Amino acid sequence: MGRAFEYRKARKMKRWGNMARVFTKLGKEITIATRDGGPDPGSNPRLRVLIQQAKKENMPKENVERAIKKATDKEATDYKEMVYEGYGPYGIAIVIETATDNPTRTVANIRSYFNKHGGSLGTTGSLEFLFDHKCVFRIAEKEGMSHEDLELELIDYGVDEVEVDEGEIILYGDFKSYSEIQSYLEENGFEIHSAEFERIPNDTKALNEEQRAQIEKLLEKFEDDDDVQNVFHNMEEE
Repeated sequence: MGRAFEYRKARKMKRWGNMARVFTKLGKEITIATRDGGPDPGSNPRLRVLIQQAKKENMPKENVERAIKKATDKEATDYKEMVYEGYGPYGIAIVIETATDNPTRTVANIRSYFNKHGGSLGTTGSLEFLFDHKCVFRIAEKEGMSHEDLELELIDYGVDEVEVDEGEIILYGDFKSYSEIQSYLEENGFEIHSAEFERIPNDTKALNEEQRAQIEKLLEKFEDDDDVQNVFHNMEEE
């Protein structure tokens, strides 16, 4: 298995274990995608994939419709996507992606979590070099096509790693290659289950059990914040 796959699988099992959090996260992403590209899935590729993902996660149709409507409602609060970076104890790098209607509140909360748990909030962009920014597609297996052939075909579109997990194919590509990869998959009849953006650490740090528990407490504070969409770090997964 590839480095990205092993890291992502361990992280995703924790992050997506709570169904309510899944719906909240997807709802915000749908609202943002609608705001940026319009409410018609036919002409908004990002929204099209998110709606498919919502179906896969059994998100109620009314939740999806409400999230789309929120983007077109002039009286609704607007989400701003903000990224915060900092170090936890033992030099663990942490990147927090948020979607917030109150950046002042969000940054104050993020800073307080760092401070109370022995870490510090850094400046934007200070930790980018420690992570690879990837787009990650989960697609259904397609009869008659080998994984090797698919990987060779997709190299020209920016895919650099292909893995298989529980009957799905997972594609990892450069962040900037998202639209090219999605276009190829749709034009060639692949069923897209989800499409996300991940920050995969270039290297990970091993901690002992006590140190790990301290970092986990900090990560949980971030995860429990309603403004937080994703949390990435370079602590070695168990």
